[in-house]
Amino acid sequence: MMSSAMVAPTPVSLRLAQRMSRMKTSAVREILKVAERPEILSFAGGLPAPELFPVEAIAQAHAEVFANEGPAAMQYSTTEGYGPLREWICAHLAQRGQRATIEQVITTAGSQQGIDLVAKVMLDPGDVVVVENPSYLAALQNFDGYQARIECVGSDDEGMKVDELEELASRCRPKLIYLVPNFHNPKGTTLSLARRHALVRFAQRHGVLILEDNPYGELRFRGEALPSLASLDDTGVVVQLGTFSKTLAPGLRIGWAVGSREMMRSLTIVKQSTDLHTATLAQRATARLLKTFDYDAHLLRLRAVYGQRCQTMLTALETSMPEGTKWTHPDGGMFLWVELPKGMRGEELLPRAIEQRVAFVPGSPFFAANPRAECIRLNYSNRPPELIEEGMRRLASVLSAQ
Repeated sequence: MMSSAMVAPTPVSLRLAQRMSRMKTSAVREILKVAERPEILSFAGGLPAPELFPVEAIAQAHAEVFANEGPAAMQYSTTEGYGPLREWICAHLAQRGQRATIEQVITTAGSQQGIDLVAKVMLDPGDVVVVENPSYLAALQNFDGYQARIECVGSDDEGMKVDELEELASRCRPKLIYLVPNFHNPKGTTLSLARRHALVRFAQRHGVLILEDNPYGELRFRGEALPSLASLDDTGVVVQLGTFSKTLAPGLRIGWAVGSREMMRSLTIVKQSTDLHTATLAQRATARLLKTFDYDAHLLRLRAVYGQRCQTMLTALETSMPEGTKWTHPDGGMFLWVELPKGMRGEELLPRAIEQRVAFVPGSPFFAANPRAECIRLNYSNRPPELIEEGMRRLASVLSAQ
């Protein structure tokens, strides 16, 4: 007689796509699983300050959409995106010296989807993508997923070392250059004006697309704003990505891509097969919000708060870190980059830091080549000044114990 006990089925071994052998788990996401415990002061995530989300205004905008546009907000929409929102984006860019028509803008599910769409349009297996080293981790993961060949150029306090591109182009043929020019993730540095001009000239001369990822550009709290790469180009070699994730709320998942009409048509085709369109309700609510919400005043508040938090972290590092520690001095954004004293490794320090109830992200995963284990990334936007000071004290005690 057969047992009534359930017998677990034997798992079937499925044949995954070859690209999966190149794709790695996000080190940041794995760290956050531990670092988000309430007793730990985490400076690991790239998180905006939740207390600054305009929750009431966003809720009111949704309520107005339901009251006045309910059926349309619940319906399928166009792949390019909601027209009034795209018009607002064009007007917003124009205020910052960048001209674009509505046909040159599509909405996306955050700027991260923009990276994926551009990679899908541009990259065949083996194509060369140029990044600065280190670079944004999720972009590296994405390019690996399309089986691209990633080539690196160096970076310093003025951003990507553009003068290294000519030598690189002499031995390979780049198809795409990816960078975060404003308040770089992970370093917090900004691409200088001279290098912006040089990079656009290089791309025009060699017929290479620049993917200008600009999630932090609105968060400048020190110094003068620099022109976008897109505003310096009149030939269609730049696609710029933007997002409301760092200014309104990441949960909205609303971003955009701006580029030539031809490129936007290609991105629209691949987006159709990806998600049909960005969420209709979120787009309409965001557009309605921006009609009455004082977005510029909101940005001023974000800049003031983040500037204070950044300065608090810089001062705490100056007063508490052991000799031999170095760090960047951002003019905006959400991150700074720390080089630990000689012989220290971020991955080895992290478990000890967790024991002291403080967390950071080791720097090695941000490198596409020649990783530097002595680097770590710190986020200052997500904690108030008093907790930043306490967190840096805890971190300093970990370093001093080595």
